[in-house]
Amino acid sequence: MKKKLKIGLVGFGVVGQGLIDVLKESPALDAEVIKICVKNKKERTLPESIFCYSADELINDDNINLIVELISDSQEAYRIVTSALKKGKNVVSANKKMIAENLAELIQLQEQYGVSLLYEASACGSIPVIRNLEEYYDNDLLLSVTGILNGSSNYILSKIFDHNKGYNESLKEAQDLGFAEADPSFDVDGFDSLFKLVILTVHSFGTIVNPKDVLNYGISNISDFDIQYAKEKGYKIKLVGQVEKLEQNKISLFVLPRLVRKDKYIYSVEDEFNGVVIKGLAYDKQFMFGKGAGAHPTGSAVLSDITATGNDYKYEYKKKNNYRDFFYEQSGELEIYLRYKSKEDLAHFNFISISEEYTGSKYNYKIGLIKLKDLITIKDKLRQMDIFIAVTRKTLNY
Repeated sequence: MKKKLKIGLVGFGVVGQGLIDVLKESPALDAEVIKICVKNKKERTLPESIFCYSADELINDDNINLIVELISDSQEAYRIVTSALKKGKNVVSANKKMIAENLAELIQLQEQYGVSLLYEASACGSIPVIRNLEEYYDNDLLLSVTGILNGSSNYILSKIFDHNKGYNESLKEAQDLGFAEADPSFDVDGFDSLFKLVILTVHSFGTIVNPKDVLNYGISNISDFDIQYAKEKGYKIKLVGQVEKLEQNKISLFVLPRLVRKDKYIYSVEDEFNGVVIKGLAYDKQFMFGKGAGAHPTGSAVLSDITATGNDYKYEYKKKNNYRDFFYEQSGELEIYLRYKSKEDLAHFNFISISEEYTGSKYNYKIGLIKLKDLITIKDKLRQMDIFIAVTRKTLNY
C-alpha cells in the first residue's frame, strides 16, 4: 500500500453501511473514513460529528484524497464524480446508471486530470468481473459475455420456479428483504441489467454504447401462463444480459428474459446471486458466480476498489485503446417466445418464421424468428402491451 487513504463517503444507505462494516474487518488496509455526506439529519449508528450534508465539503477538503460515491440519484452522482475528478481526486462509484450514460466523458476526465475512477461494485456485486475483463481477458479472443446481472429479479424468479410462489408475492418478499426498491421497475424491467451490460461491454470489447440504443425488456409482465409453459417444457426463466461478437468487427447486446435449460450454467444461479459466462475462442466457457445484491457483498466490491486505488490502480481500457474497433450493430435474429392476448399487440411483431404456436381462450403464444432491430424499434411499447417475451434460442450468427 503506497499511501494512506482518507475517504470522503457520499451516501450511507445499505451499501454505505455495508462498506463501513467490511472496512472494520480489514485492518491491513491503511484507510480511514474522514467524513460521510448524507441528505438529512437523523439518529444513526455513527457519531454525528462524522456526518456532513454537502458533498462539496468532501470534494473541497484537501485532507480527503478519495471520494467514494454510493448514492442512487444518478444526476447528483454525476455532478459529484465529475467535480471530484476535476479536483484531482480519485473516485470509487457504484452508480451503474450514471457510469453507463456518461462513459466517454468519464474516461476522458480520468485521462485529462491523471486520476482514477473505479466502479467494480456497479456491475455484478461481489463478482470481480470488470477487473478480470480488464486484466485477464485483455485480448481479442473474447467471443461473448452472458449472464444474470440483477440479483433482485433473479431472487423473484427463484421464488417463482423453486418455491412455487406467484410474481407479486415474490416481489414483495424481495422488497421486504431490501433486494428490491418500493418502485421495482429499475430492476424488474431490465434497466439495472442494461446499465451493467453497457459497462461490461466497454471492458469486454472496448465499445462505448448508448444505453438508449439497446433492447432491454424485463419480467414485470410475466404471467402464470408463462410460468406454467416454462415448467412444462423443463425450463426456468432468467433475466439475461448478453454482449456478443459478430462477424466483421461487430457486436450485439441486449437484455431479455430467457428460457433456460438445465444444461446451462445460469440455470442453477438462484436467489440474489449473479452468474456470468465468459466465452472465448481458445478457452471455450468460463463461469463466475457470486452475490449480486446486499450490503456486505456490494460493500466488499467497493472495498476492493478502495484497496486498488491505494495501489495506484486504474482501468487502462485496453480493448478500447489497444485493439481493433468493434461497432455496435442492431442486427441479427432471435428466436423468441411471445405470449399475447390481442391481435392488435401481435401486429407489432414482424416474425420471419414461426416454429410453434398456440391459441387459447385467454392467452396465445407464438415461437419464431424475429429481427433484433425490429424489437428495438418497438422497445418503448413493449411494456405497455399485455405480452411477455423470452428468448428461446440465440441465432446471432457470430
